[in-house]
Amino acid sequence: MNLKERFLSNVRGDLFGGVTAGIVALPLALGFGVTSGLENGAAIGMYGAIAVGIIAAIFGGTASQISGPTGPMTVVVAGLAGGLMGDPAWIFVMIALAGLIQIAMGVLRLGGLINYVPYPVLSGFMSGIGVIVILLQFGALLGHAPASSPVVAILSIPDYLSSINPSALMLGLSTIAIIYATPRVTKSIPGTLVALVLVTIVSVFTPGELPRIGSIPRGLPEFHLPELTLEGFRLIAFPALALAVIGAIDSLLTSLVADNVTKTRHDSNQELIGQGLGNALAGLIGGLPGAGATMRTVVNVRSGGRERLSGVVHGLLLLSLLLALGPLAEQIPNAVLAGILFTVGVGIVDRRGLGHIRHAPPGDAAIMLLVLGMTVFVDLMWAVAAGMVLASLVLVKRLSDMDPAAQTPLMEVASRDFDPPPAAAQVLDGVYLVELNGSLFFGNAGPMQRKLEGLTEAKAVVIDLSDVPYIDQSGAYALADLIEELAHHDTRVYIARLQAEPADLMHRLGFIPGLCPEEHVFTEIAQAVDRASADAHALHEGSG
Repeated sequence: MNLKERFLSNVRGDLFGGVTAGIVALPLALGFGVTSGLENGAAIGMYGAIAVGIIAAIFGGTASQISGPTGPMTVVVAGLAGGLMGDPAWIFVMIALAGLIQIAMGVLRLGGLINYVPYPVLSGFMSGIGVIVILLQFGALLGHAPASSPVVAILSIPDYLSSINPSALMLGLSTIAIIYATPRVTKSIPGTLVALVLVTIVSVFTPGELPRIGSIPRGLPEFHLPELTLEGFRLIAFPALALAVIGAIDSLLTSLVADNVTKTRHDSNQELIGQGLGNALAGLIGGLPGAGATMRTVVNVRSGGRERLSGVVHGLLLLSLLLALGPLAEQIPNAVLAGILFTVGVGIVDRRGLGHIRHAPPGDAAIMLLVLGMTVFVDLMWAVAAGMVLASLVLVKRLSDMDPAAQTPLMEVASRDFDPPPAAAQVLDGVYLVELNGSLFFGNAGPMQRKLEGLTEAKAVVIDLSDVPYIDQSGAYALADLIEELAHHDTRVYIARLQAEPADLMHRLGFIPGLCPEEHVFTEIAQAVDRASADAHALHEGSG
């Protein structure tokens, strides 16, 4: 991909998305910097947001991703503040070392492991993040300071409601209304940016006291290096490794969310390299470490950002605020940001996954709810870890429950993972036959989908599922997304020899007949191929 395609293929959208994401990132960078417990924390948060934001956007593997200081990364730094031989400069060496470790992880191609995250885990994580955003901004929407955690936000609701700031509430609700109304009027300018500018201007003339962003640090950072010793490196080695792993997981989960929203595919290993370079620079200039930030990324995408330019614009905006434009941003009311983030939280919630929760397999539904609850009330990383463990146990249980006499033998099913990925053979002019072998579950659903997306030039695709005895929710969604992608390119999909259990799940989720009509599902391959050929021929004759 050349320079123009990487940075200049969506200039207007990326400018709007980057500016909006930068405004949203500003209070978060300041807040995380203060939370770190380090001296001059607000400035340190800004330095990290700028360094990681720009470098990860240029060199990372997720085009629409916005990177910067995040909660999990800040928690690790805060735990070490004041320690490490009494010299806080060692913290920045640790951050730089964590960046180098992330680069090594990318070079060793460890990023691909993120593709084994099951859909219920990703869905629960996304919805949990959305709920957190909504809860944390509820107080700010009513004129109070944002809560420090979801639990605090819930416990503070009575206090919030007993002392509402009418001016703040009016501005916040106006922001939300403008964001949702703008697309009905014009799609050339994102509603988030329209709301940010208009409501901030109105706030200047609004009576009453309004909490605003407040003071923004000024000036460029200086390089920080302590007196390097072997003993010092021994002390920071494990914390640096922990920081690198947490940042990698944080970033790659956000990459999966970005994929889900934009219907694109990120490069996990390149993303780790980009994040590593950004964190290495952040450590050198005395900034907080960063990672891919889910909320800021979704703000960017919802505002039109799609390519790397949006991340660069986000970072350059923060740099300009640091150098000269801070007084303008200081006037933005917290209620306006709360309104923007409230709509972002609603957008992050996985409505498709939650809408299917009654029809999904019980194990998958339980995983989704567990991850959602733990994300909100416990910890992001522990939520994902618990979801992965439970998903693996559910898979083993499902495979062990299969009747060997009625299905493919258990050992054969368990050993099949689509490696090499399934291939497609052209059986008639423009009609391709795809044979899938073994259970379709979260471990191989993604590779299958990516392999078969290349069939968009075909007139019709027949998918033979006779040797697929089990499909979990991840597999069903991957198959549904594949059908949607092919349909978008006018390629019709036909399913042959669908077994009973996968057929039941596809019907319960509404993918049959919602995406694949009943008349496109056949008990024999020959029937499916004949129908596909006839439909393709009729379509060709009609277009001629």
